[in-house]
Amino acid sequence: MTLKSIPLTDELHTYLVAHGAPPDAIVRDLAEETLAVLPGHASMQVAPEQAAFLTFLTRLLGTRQAVEVGTFTGLSSLAIARGLAEGGRLTCFDISEEYTSIARRYWARAGVDDRIELRIGPAGDTLRQLPNERYLDFAFIDADKTGYPVYWAELVPRMRPGGVIAVDNVLRHGRVIAPQSADDRAIAAFNDDVLADVRVQAVMLPIADGLTLAYVH
Repeated sequence: MTLKSIPLTDELHTYLVAHGAPPDAIVRDLAEETLAVLPGHASMQVAPEQAAFLTFLTRLLGTRQAVEVGTFTGLSSLAIARGLAEGGRLTCFDISEEYTSIARRYWARAGVDDRIELRIGPAGDTLRQLPNERYLDFAFIDADKTGYPVYWAELVPRMRPGGVIAVDNVLRHGRVIAPQSADDRAIAAFNDDVLADVRVQAVMLPIADGLTLAYVH
């Protein structure tokens, strides 16, 4: 028995990825292109084991209606779309035509582009255009950190009972303990707000940079 998650060396991380739905050629090519074309922003992409987990979780929930806030070059949306139930739909929100143009190519290559709708614009505004009812099965938040409270406020009332919201980067590489930037402070405050939100039951997992899963009552 261990009392906490073990640290991952590079070798152990490679082993973990290889033994848990390892990336296929499409995922590998997308990750490599993102690193080559956007080297200064490639860290915005979800980790390979996180992508595999998103597919697993989406499939486990029987997801038919999903939302993603923050698409970047499309790895997380690709993962979610692959896990959708038959006839399922994913609506993605992002502000960059440049980044999401890469995503569109890989969605098409994977044959999931017909399941995805991309809406470009500030998500705080575009999320309000979603139906004002409890219909979403799954939502993934991975965008500007100071915007998390706004996205949370728009999404929680739209989640069906038993729906799940996943929130990325909730550990900020450990800096939530001693915030050093506006983003760090925003996430630390957001984490406290989620903990106090009686509408959800949340767990925080040490996947990649920290992933919160919130079950909506």
